Amino acid sequence: MTEYLPPGGAVLDADELHTRWADAWRPEQVTERLGEIGAPWCVAAGWALDLFCGRRSRPHGDLEIAVPAAGFPEIRDCFPEYVFDAVGSGRVWPGAGAEALSATHQTWLRDPASGQFLFDVFREPHEGETWICRRDEGLRLPYDAIIERTADGIPYLVPELVLLFKAKASRPKDQADFDRVLPLLGRARRDLLGEWLERVHPGHPWLAELAG
Repeated sequence: MTEYLPPGGAVLDADELHTRWADAWRPEQVTERLGEIGAPWCVAAGWALDLFCGRRSRPHGDLEIAVPAAGFPEIRDCFPEYVFDAVGSGRVWPGAGAEALSATHQTWLRDPASGQFLFDVFREPHEGETWICRRDEGLRLPYDAIIERTADGIPYLVPELVLLFKAKASRPKDQADFDRVLPLLGRARRDLLGEWLERVHPGHPWLAELAG
């Protein structure tokens, strides 16, 4: 993602965002629509942790999925009746034109009839089949190593990467997610998360708990 953002873009306040995300889809709805597309994609963020744990732990204000940036057109083509808006730095660019897409990494699917947002697409940096961490370009992993699936076939980002992204802000819900998921992580997953935290967020307080 570049540092430049195009002119324009609407600013939506917290109340409007809450209202317009009230009908956000669930992971199974997105999975049904995406079917057998070729691009690797997965549910990310809080919903991914719930899929890993096998149960819904708390209400979710939205649904986020991740896809390699070059695979986004495949996602877009699966929803011809909807509109994708580009999002960045607290602003929304309706219709996701090429300039806004090149300057952002988030894209919200919007129902043009109701104005409701349905899910969020992270367009991730990559090189071919290799995922690149947008916070540290040296952290690179093959897609088949970072995506797992539920018993009914819903793809989700592995929990150690979800928690790595949650570590930056570490809001109360992120801490609660870490506390809930930590007992379910085996030694190998803990070691990977610890290694990545040391690299991306050295000195993070979660490191002591992971080492225990």
